[in-house]
Amino acid sequence: MPKRYGIKEKDLVVAHVLDLLLTGRLRSGDRVDRNEIAAALGLSRVPVQEALVQLEHDGILETRYHRGAFVHRFDADVLREHHEVHGLLIGAVAARAATDPRPAALDAMERTMSVLRNTDDPREFLDGANLFRDVLVDEYAGPRLKASISSSRSFMPQEFWATHPDGPVQLLPLAETEYTAIRGCHPAAARQACLDRTDLMADVLIVELNRHGVFTELDSV
Repeated sequence: MPKRYGIKEKDLVVAHVLDLLLTGRLRSGDRVDRNEIAAALGLSRVPVQEALVQLEHDGILETRYHRGAFVHRFDADVLREHHEVHGLLIGAVAARAATDPRPAALDAMERTMSVLRNTDDPREFLDGANLFRDVLVDEYAGPRLKASISSSRSFMPQEFWATHPDGPVQLLPLAETEYTAIRGCHPAAARQACLDRTDLMADVLIVELNRHGVFTELDSV
């Protein structure tokens, strides 16, 4: 695999393992083969081990003594939980912004909202939505919260949302609600908009994974 400059090798491994999960090639209880991953990505075992440690910390894998790393339970409920955690974290940042809406941050958010309002291209919308979130996180989150938010994004597959044709229509109203709440100094409403957004994203992704046989309908009961 060609080296991708600017991206940490550990992060490549994390993305690869998550892709294996989201495509059903790894399932609950499966053993993660370090050598296989290293060979597939053309990397040494060092970044693979670093990635597995992170994935264990994030609750995705578990290490069993002298047996290796295994996939934790991974089903619709677990996927929804990951989205709920992300919603809580970004909701905390949005609530801070609504408590103290700073002019520079508001101006930057307005520019990103203009992008979201004027595109129906999923990839362009995703880029704008990510920039909106980055503005808030950079302005209102400290190092610990930033790290937690970054980790909690694991099961929000960028490529899915970059190609999902209904994404802009589904997500724009919630972006508008959050932005209006921040501008209007309504922390509770800003927080709730984030929770509603991640709930919707979980719903959409679970339907898609069911459709592709990654989850069964029983998993989402």
